[in-house]
Amino acid sequence: METFPAFFPLKGRRVVIAGDGAPAEAKARLFTGSPAEVIRLDPDAALDPSAYVAADLIFIASFDTAFAAAAAAAARRAGGPAPVNVVDQPELSDFHTPAIIDRGQVVAAIGTAGAAPLLASLLRAEIETRVPEGAGRIAALLASRRDALRAAFPDLPARRGFLRALLAGPATAAAEAGDIAAAGRLLDAALVAGWSGVGRVSLIDAPASADLISVRAVRALNVADILVPGDGSAAVVAAHGRRDAERWAWAAEAWAAIPEAVAAGRLIAVAARSIPPSVGEILEARGITVDRLAPAPAA
Repeated sequence: METFPAFFPLKGRRVVIAGDGAPAEAKARLFTGSPAEVIRLDPDAALDPSAYVAADLIFIASFDTAFAAAAAAAARRAGGPAPVNVVDQPELSDFHTPAIIDRGQVVAAIGTAGAAPLLASLLRAEIETRVPEGAGRIAALLASRRDALRAAFPDLPARRGFLRALLAGPATAAAEAGDIAAAGRLLDAALVAGWSGVGRVSLIDAPASADLISVRAVRALNVADILVPGDGSAAVVAAHGRRDAERWAWAAEAWAAIPEAVAAGRLIAVAARSIPPSVGEILEARGITVDRLAPAPAA
């Protein structure tokens, strides 16, 4: 990872956009509807360091490269901590602006470390169709019940399991449709009813080539609470496994602990170059749901 992605809260912040023309207008549109205070500077004002005092984010937006360099220098002479972005000049920038999918409280961003903005835009177009229009409303609903969720499910794995079930249920459907009042009632009822889930185990045959992993296997690694990597699986687990998932060693202790983890609603992904059929048979004999995921066929 060459650059670290982060989200910058905008409420109560001052964003300064220096420049004119299409680049500056595009940056201004980016903040339409945001809670930030947006300050526009024309080219003359943009060369005065005092114009950038108290800024939290600074964008220099112009096709004129000489002006952009001078304005960036003026912004830095202001002496504040605000990071500076110079449109289409990554060598002058403290950060890069990604291609953004905006769903209110749900924001997805695709960046290329400033190397290929067009590629980021093309990838955004592919991903945007998969992010529901109502995703922000769902996030707002969950935020409004954050304390209640933590009180009902103080154990993080249990809370994660409840939320997985919730996201596939009627409360989420109501929020996505815009009926927030009904969504709130359904969520409150679900919290009162409680939840006890049953987990499952995915047995993933790690492919010889990492690009042959199946879509189903990628999804299983993405959502797994517990990862059990075996020989030949290091690359696919590192690429697709959740960073905060527990890692269990491939050992007898892991197999002994799986039934209890499944009973607690945990999702477990076991990955190795070759998983003996007996592993799945033993787990199924204990009443555990097992998904067997083979590599995708080579083209």
